[in-house]
Amino acid sequence: MLEIIVIFAFTGILMGCIALDVSIVYALAAGYLIFFFYGLKKGHSAGEMVSMSVSGIKAVKNVLVVFLLIGMITALWRAAGTIPVIICYSSRLIRPSAFIFIAFLLNCLVSVLTGTSFGTAATMGVICMSMASAMGVAPLYVGGAVISGIFFGDRCSPVSSSALLVCELTKTDIYGNIKAMVKTALVPFLLTCALYLVLGIFSGGNGAAAGVEEMFSEEFKIHWILILPAALILVLSVFRVNVKKTMAASVLAAAVCCCVFQNLSAGELVRTMVFGYQAKGEVLASMMNGGGILSMVRVMVVVGLSSSYAGIFERTGLLTSMKRYIAAIGQKITSFGGILFVSAVTSMIACNQTLATMLTYQLCRDLEPDSERMAIHLENSVIVMAPLVPWSIAGAVPVAAIGAPAASLVLAAYLYLVPAWNFLTEFGKRQKTVGKRHPA
Repeated sequence: MLEIIVIFAFTGILMGCIALDVSIVYALAAGYLIFFFYGLKKGHSAGEMVSMSVSGIKAVKNVLVVFLLIGMITALWRAAGTIPVIICYSSRLIRPSAFIFIAFLLNCLVSVLTGTSFGTAATMGVICMSMASAMGVAPLYVGGAVISGIFFGDRCSPVSSSALLVCELTKTDIYGNIKAMVKTALVPFLLTCALYLVLGIFSGGNGAAAGVEEMFSEEFKIHWILILPAALILVLSVFRVNVKKTMAASVLAAAVCCCVFQNLSAGELVRTMVFGYQAKGEVLASMMNGGGILSMVRVMVVVGLSSSYAGIFERTGLLTSMKRYIAAIGQKITSFGGILFVSAVTSMIACNQTLATMLTYQLCRDLEPDSERMAIHLENSVIVMAPLVPWSIAGAVPVAAIGAPAASLVLAAYLYLVPAWNFLTEFGKRQKTVGKRHPA
């Protein structure tokens, strides 16, 4: 009973902050206090609770490093002229009416190559949002397409950390899982493509990119070699270089381009990395300003607070008493339906994809004894559900990185269609089975 009260108290605070437009940092801080006192009530000392919290934060230290690199990349690609050059060259080839669809496909491609949603958002996602601004395409729609695309590869790339985590939890083969993922996501993928094509036709831009090259030329030297920082991301990803090393190489290349081609001083370079890029012209500023380490501080605080929950949940057993309720749900709406329900709850509570996946598996592993089916159920539920939670790391980080409105998550169609389609197919199979057992 106490566990249910604790969960509902935390959920209520989260909902209240969202309804009142108050920063979720306050809700997460309040949640930490609630879970901390729950642990004390269960007989753990204050020192033990602090140790649990620290262990959770230590588990995501590499993620925090990636956030710093994302902040630097998003600023330096702007300052170096990398994004302006890509926009100038591609705007000659891409029609604004097709751009939402193309943005989705481009981010799908890069996310499959890199295996990281965050890295894709910080690179191709930023490029697409800048191009959308230049073409007069609504950032709300492009943001949704980008979010859909970056999690396409995060879900099914052989180098994706989430895909590897699912393999580790379920003891399954990643390539077998990928085959199943492709099969179960084909219809959602095609529907997503159709949706973005229609959105582009009816809301396509004004073609403003035609004169953007002249505008960029006033502030940047335009040269094809400035594509190098972006090219490094793609090339090194193909060769399976560690994502941190790949991003660091791109940062270094962009810094050199800033100094050699755009004549930035060492002081200006450091300020840009920390505070983000600031354009001189008002029109250009609306398109290009942003990035920098400080732009990721709020997200890092969210990550730190939410990750501290991990150790507390694991060692206090806060959620384990809920298993019997989950089993009852699974019997009514299929095992996948039960897993989908739990994944929605854990995604809201855990606030990050990794913890939500681990919690969902721990709570639901008795619902599906077949390890391969369990693996694909996780991929079709919690892996794509976690990014839809606005206060989750999985949702908040990409939105912050690309500078899209938070409402873009509503238009991340692929993330909705994958679980919806698979729930319908699983429920349909169950009804057919029941019909055969009990014919009219």
